[in-house]
Amino acid sequence: MAIMDRLQSLGRALMLPIAVLPVAGILLRLGQPDIAGPVAHLIPGLDLAFLGAAGGAIFDNLGLLFAIGAAVGLARDNHGAAGLAGAVSFVVASGGARALLQAPAAATGLDPHLADLIAADFRDQAIHDLSVPIGVVSGVLAGIAYNRFSDIRLPDYLAFFGGRRFVPILMGLAGAVMALGVAAAFQALHEGLMGLGHAVVGAGDWGLFLYGALNRLLIITGLHHILNNVAWFLVGDFHGATGDLKRFFAGDPSAGGFMAGFFPVMMFGLPAACLAMYHAAARERRAEVGGMLASMALTSFLTGVTEPVEFSFMFLAPALFVAHMLLTGLAFVILSHLGVKLGFSFSAGLFDYLINFRISTRPWLLLPVGATYFALYYAVFRAAIGWFDLKTPGREALPVIAGVPAERPSDSHTGRADAFLVALGGPANLQSLDACTTRLRLTVASQGAVDESALKRLGAKALVRPSEHALQVILGPLADIIAGEIRAAVDRAGARAAPASRQEHATPIDIGALLDGLGGSDNLAEVRTASTRLLITLRRAVPDLDHLMRAAGVLATSGATGLSVHLVIGPEAEPVGAALRAGARDGSR
Repeated sequence: MAIMDRLQSLGRALMLPIAVLPVAGILLRLGQPDIAGPVAHLIPGLDLAFLGAAGGAIFDNLGLLFAIGAAVGLARDNHGAAGLAGAVSFVVASGGARALLQAPAAATGLDPHLADLIAADFRDQAIHDLSVPIGVVSGVLAGIAYNRFSDIRLPDYLAFFGGRRFVPILMGLAGAVMALGVAAAFQALHEGLMGLGHAVVGAGDWGLFLYGALNRLLIITGLHHILNNVAWFLVGDFHGATGDLKRFFAGDPSAGGFMAGFFPVMMFGLPAACLAMYHAAARERRAEVGGMLASMALTSFLTGVTEPVEFSFMFLAPALFVAHMLLTGLAFVILSHLGVKLGFSFSAGLFDYLINFRISTRPWLLLPVGATYFALYYAVFRAAIGWFDLKTPGREALPVIAGVPAERPSDSHTGRADAFLVALGGPANLQSLDACTTRLRLTVASQGAVDESALKRLGAKALVRPSEHALQVILGPLADIIAGEIRAAVDRAGARAAPASRQEHATPIDIGALLDGLGGSDNLAEVRTASTRLLITLRRAVPDLDHLMRAAGVLATSGATGLSVHLVIGPEAEPVGAALRAGARDGSR
């Protein structure tokens, strides 16, 4: 796989654990004394401090969440076994490294009991500081191991430990090796992370400006999540809390610099850009595009989700996007000079601004800065669109495509999913399908089979092709919902997202191998046919079923729970099912 494809997969996987941060931030904020105290005064007996402890527990265990989330996100079928493997690796690596770390020299010569307490505290803090990097590495290795070894077949006497069960076992061993590495390299790792933090913080205005500008540049490929993880979870230290985001919620008055600069852009600048595009649209088309632009502006203002707006002009006017990048970097510098520190648990929208207002530093200054940014963005966008005749929404030529109806597809979930599936080249063209906050992330067999015009008529803001087979479809906040609908459409079509070559040149079904793989004819309690699938009920479970079925020529197994097995066969499902039922009858005589 190309390097860009691997980075795409990593960026997508990291979004899964990050998605839990909003609830953590809300719980932590509601449990703080300035909120919990007045509530307890108004409603005697109601102490919201437990909410703060609940939210803090999520932040305290981010390493474990990254290990589980990254593993599941990288696993080819997002199976929970990968998450278990990541958790096993993290627990083993953390616990092993904690036991191997040497106590600081300051603890020598003290009372043994006191020395033990100092050593234990040192080890706990050391592992806590490294928990996110250990979690990310554990999750990435677990996801890779799952994709490589989840189909492994062991000798019969070890068959129980084969298949997916092998992956957590392997990652337990990998965690032990990681523990040795962490303990041996602890000093270098610790000094490296601290050095990174000091370097970034020490860069001052330039560090903030480059972070803001690069964050917007990397959003084109979706790799900004990797940059954010460094700034939000690794840079700096405050009583054991590392990273700008964690330090902000831990009460560090110096934290928030790597989040504050987003607020003027997301709450004011980009909504102003939407207003400019609306005013620049042809008068007869303003009603058509007004709802879309208003929706994008409101989404950015309330939640800080900006991709729908940015992708509406990113490729039409690269120079305008460069200006957007520079203005984002400048916003960080301006708020830093004004001493403004703002934070969020999800993104820089109104909801996070209000929830965290009382723990922010000089938050009211966002309003005049935001008003300035609103005027600046509106002026820049309005002038650039007019001067350069940019084809922003409402100004582009309406396509006339023979044989394609102009109306939008059915609003029903089924109709929308089927339309997306056709536009993406059909089930056979999908090798993998996932989603992050605002975009579908796919691997396709052929980019040429993707109908870009149809996708845009379905509401796609833009398409990004990072590599030969990687495809991103920018949809906005509905991306994850639509991804689920497309998976259901693939399921209805009787084809799992698998390489087209495999579906077009599938191995003929070997009935004998299929019967043997299912445990013999006497193990078949029921065989039913449903379109391109076989729905089989077994009398006893069969270990390593996936591997055995693929060896027999089955395209995929799906929905296997206990003794119920679904086999994706293809058009030959009916005759194969008849052959199995005949074999079951013969075996019962």
